[in-house]
Amino acid sequence: MSQYFAIHPETPQPRLISQAVRMIRQGALVVYPTDTTYALGCGLGEKDALERIRSLRNLDKRHNFTLACRDLSDIGTYAKVEKTAYRLLKAFTPGPYTFVLRATSEVPRRLQHAKRKTIGIRVPDHAITRALLEELGEPLMTASLLLPGQDIPMSEADDIVEAIGKQVDLVIDGGACGLEPSTVVDLTENVPEVLRVGCGDVSVFGEDA
Repeated sequence: MSQYFAIHPETPQPRLISQAVRMIRQGALVVYPTDTTYALGCGLGEKDALERIRSLRNLDKRHNFTLACRDLSDIGTYAKVEKTAYRLLKAFTPGPYTFVLRATSEVPRRLQHAKRKTIGIRVPDHAITRALLEELGEPLMTASLLLPGQDIPMSEADDIVEAIGKQVDLVIDGGACGLEPSTVVDLTENVPEVLRVGCGDVSVFGEDA
């Protein structure tokens, strides 16, 4: 059975945040709330935890993983950001978007898209996520918690514990989350391309939601 922390979604308890981050640094696979859905997360260098995410989600090697970042300064370390992309990132982060960018050498190869050498970048607008990232001091490797065979993700921590409580190390209960994942936008070319329509408004990228 995993550990279970009930953390306030607006004023996270520092003691519990510190305990959660300590577990992440020790290689834990955690479930945590974001401004869209619940997500799976682990430290950047944790190969075993990453493979557990692949197994839980049934992901193949072509999957583009995402880094949950604190802010724009983190993004510049892990992704190559041109001027147009920077303006969009500044305008739409934090928020319910994942931006696909070309990865820098700071990103472990196993997290990059095998052929395109890209990485997803996310700055969630959620107090618990922000507190975790601030305490951790680096991004979380993250993936939406949508299990094989599910059309919509689980939005309540109790359901998550029942479904996968024995397969993760920590479930952070931050209250009910949404049912839609982030909107995914590819910024690797001159014109932004919406790859997935989710919570974030796509009309600003010239797409019809």
